Amino acid sequence: MGSLWHGFADMGAVERDGAFEVARGEGAYIWDTAGARYIDATAGLWFTNVGHGRREIADAVAAQLSTLAHYSNFGDITAPVTQELAQRLSAIAPVPGSKIMFTSGGSDSVDTAAKLARRYWHEMGKPGKTLIVGRRLAYHGMHFAGTALGGLAPNREGYGELVADARTVEWDDPRALSKLVDEVGADRIAAFFCEPIIGAGGVYPPPADYLTEVRNICRENDILFVADEVVTGFGRIGGSWFASTRFGLEPDLMTTAKGLTSGYVPMGAVFAAPRVAEPFFSGGVWFRHGYTYGGHAGAAAAAMANLDIVERENLLDASKNLESLLHEHLSPLAGHPRVAEVRSGLGAVAAVQLADPSEGPAMVKAMRAQGVSGRAAGQGALQISPSFVITEQQVIDLAAAIERALG
Repeated sequence: MGSLWHGFADMGAVERDGAFEVARGEGAYIWDTAGARYIDATAGLWFTNVGHGRREIADAVAAQLSTLAHYSNFGDITAPVTQELAQRLSAIAPVPGSKIMFTSGGSDSVDTAAKLARRYWHEMGKPGKTLIVGRRLAYHGMHFAGTALGGLAPNREGYGELVADARTVEWDDPRALSKLVDEVGADRIAAFFCEPIIGAGGVYPPPADYLTEVRNICRENDILFVADEVVTGFGRIGGSWFASTRFGLEPDLMTTAKGLTSGYVPMGAVFAAPRVAEPFFSGGVWFRHGYTYGGHAGAAAAAMANLDIVERENLLDASKNLESLLHEHLSPLAGHPRVAEVRSGLGAVAAVQLADPSEGPAMVKAMRAQGVSGRAAGQGALQISPSFVITEQQVIDLAAAIERALG
């Protein structure tokens, strides 16, 4: 009997069948403890953008830890590397002049944004604007606000009401948001949370013009637009640092994590546009919120080294090329009788949707037998989100292995 309680797992099945133990990684590959090699189809969990085994990041973290591992970012305290990282992120932010609040990960970032949205309206003299809105199929982490916002019913079952004033609307129809505004009134809605590409819910790209339309609805009704770029941020969208940049969304708040450090050390960040930050930076107003490890110095060093690699190796361009490669080599799988459709062509992500969603767990194991480490997201969608350093031949090998696993 093992002692580790895995996240999102049938622990009875894990106890019965054993764990899949990953021992090491290099580039787009990982190896298990028995020495078998696998193409890492998911870059860990959407995050290993620069690939595994980057000694440069490890060395940067080691140097920082041996000098100052961390102290605090409460009050007026910070470390030079954390200050430097905030400046660097502000310089690439979709909205110039954005302020950066660091967190320990994506779920932290979402809950921070939810609290900040409500507190912002309180400071603006509109305390009744407390409703936070998400979408069906959306995933916004597993803290209280993120779970309440999320549109995946199984993730909310069994907890009762998590957060008062949280609603979800249909994921692909801007009119659903407009209808909610008409029903409850814009003076009640604090923020609309939107993944540019729905990730864990099954990898669903937005319909044409959807993002522009919901962004305009938020502007017209004075609702904060929160871009959840935990998955799409730092290059995963393909060709740009952020989907908000690629689509000109100008988010009021933007949540990030994963690709910020490529997963080498846990870290997240919330980007607050000048409009939202202003009441808290003008003096006398405290946002009484923060995390012990927010802005962790060692994590900041990892992020700086990670961003160096992305820039030096032109990995934003590589991710844009990967967008095309995944579409080219995975699309033919849509003709397989066990596949309902392949969703690809936007960002360095794709999904092979199984016709029978219940086959997801078995297909993950079948893929391992063919040398691919993968994951079933949403309802039987095989998530494909490899590292940006993957080669075209490795993408071809990945597609061929999935086809063999399908049988």
